[in-house]
Amino acid sequence: MLPSFIRIQDLADILIMTFLLYQLYSWFRKTRAMQVLLGLGVVTLIYFATRFLDLYMTSWILQELGTVLIILIIVVFQAEIRQALYRFSLLRTFFDPQEKQQHSHFLQIAETLFRFAEKRTGALLVFQRSESLADLMLNGVRLDCEITPQILEAIFAEGTPLHDGAALVKEGRIALASCHLPLSSNPDIPQNYGTRHRAALGLSERTDAIVVVVSEERGEVLLADGGEFLKLVSPSDLVAALEQRVSPVREKTRLTLRQKLLANLLPKTALLLIVTAFWALITSRQGQITTVTAPVRLQGVPEELVLVRNFPEEVEVQLKSFSSLTPTPAKLDISANVDLSGVREGQATVRIKDSDFSLPSGMVVSSVTPPSIKVATEKKVRKTVPVRVVFKGVLAGGMGRYEIVSDPASVDVEGPAGQVSRVESIATEEIDAARLVRDKEYQKNLLLPSKKVTLLYDDPVVIRVISRGKNR
Repeated sequence: MLPSFIRIQDLADILIMTFLLYQLYSWFRKTRAMQVLLGLGVVTLIYFATRFLDLYMTSWILQELGTVLIILIIVVFQAEIRQALYRFSLLRTFFDPQEKQQHSHFLQIAETLFRFAEKRTGALLVFQRSESLADLMLNGVRLDCEITPQILEAIFAEGTPLHDGAALVKEGRIALASCHLPLSSNPDIPQNYGTRHRAALGLSERTDAIVVVVSEERGEVLLADGGEFLKLVSPSDLVAALEQRVSPVREKTRLTLRQKLLANLLPKTALLLIVTAFWALITSRQGQITTVTAPVRLQGVPEELVLVRNFPEEVEVQLKSFSSLTPTPAKLDISANVDLSGVREGQATVRIKDSDFSLPSGMVVSSVTPPSIKVATEKKVRKTVPVRVVFKGVLAGGMGRYEIVSDPASVDVEGPAGQVSRVESIATEEIDAARLVRDKEYQKNLLLPSKKVTLLYDDPVVIRVISRGKNR
């Protein structure tokens, strides 16, 4: 039985995160990216410690720097990130072509490479397995030819155009030659190893490719796999190593599930403990309940209806937090976004649902008071009403033969049927009658008769003083 404070979801959370971190550790453990990941881990621990100790300035600076560091990591390690995403892809086995059998070529390759070693001819041969190498093998010359001793000698012979670089063996054929490989930054590489050896280790650290390197200085043949060198003393050793590693079938069936789970138990246990500690730190506020006041925002009113009133306009919400990473409710703009698309004309009671609140991950609604709101709607109608010019004072002497008119003389209003029916006219802003001058135009805004009634005319009306009976 699990303790009451641990859910099944929490166990899945810890195990999934442990698996992902172990994959990153396995892929990058001997690369410079691993050093950066360790540094980020230390910075993250310091950030959580400063937040826990309420060191606001330090935690704020680390939080701001974290955004910049993420961008820098994406730029600097874009190749490693692409490779990691490729490894995570569950569909790549459906789209990648199946590897062809290469056993028939291994003996010829091994004998040719050991002849290179005897003649002190350097060579670098890459065998692609399940992972794509397109982003890491650069500037290559496309060949797409069969593997023969003559082809290998033509590629790696001193002075030939293609000898400086690596050749790629893919699907039993030489696909590329003269390729540039990423160099390893492992500080433990012996000083007597040159660029060719560092390139072999660099590619094997980042991918599952097998790289065979022939040293022209020492006349030895080495095989790089997973960031480690294996020294070979005879062609038969090289053939056995290639058959064991390059064959897709043997690679998949080499370890049982139990062996895979128990392999590298120390780093797996360490990562499990680290993830568990982070989970405990993140969920330290689990179950904390906070009450906030949230405004009610109504949306989705049917087009043929108008909302007349609603009550209440605010509700009390109890929020439960499950993570210390979740912002405090006081820092969030929390509101109840209630959908009224299903209401009909008249009065209705609408229940407030938990889904009406937009909350960050790790925070849920515990209760809402009151649990529902009352709304009243009326049918939306449109009506044409005359414009009524409002003026103060009396007209100047001699203006009795004139009348005051507006353009337009009438406008449309829209709103609830009960309120629109009471609207007989739309008044203008006041105009001083004593200052009116014949044949001069004045502009005044219209005044809304009610908040719920909408005026379907946005511009000011034009007011004129004209002779009675004159065309308007």
